[in-house]
Amino acid sequence: MSESCVPTGVMLKDTGFGYTLSIIGGKYKMIILYWLSENKIMRHNELKRSIGTIPFKTLSIMLKELEADGVIIRKEFPQIPPKVEYSLSELGLSLIPLLDIMCEWGEHHSPQTV
Repeated sequence: MSESCVPTGVMLKDTGFGYTLSIIGGKYKMIILYWLSENKIMRHNELKRSIGTIPFKTLSIMLKELEADGVIIRKEFPQIPPKVEYSLSELGLSLIPLLDIMCEWGEHHSPQTV
């Protein structure tokens, strides 16, 4: 068995596990990462349409947080109307195997597929 990811006496936020949760935690961040991994480059409204249930302001906040964490790249084009595209950074791409493992787990354990 592997060593504990959260050793006794250490605050969760001070561990690698806590760091990972701070990056991908929340209702929409993993969904945003999923869509960007599937489509490579997306604009704000494309993400909004793909996710469906996310409020405009919430998506904006999530994108800003993911950009601040270095997980996505925001590319702004100097034109009118403004054009902004989002894509995964190298750090963001490194999270995709984690999402793939979660997908696999769901496929094996979902009541619909068991």
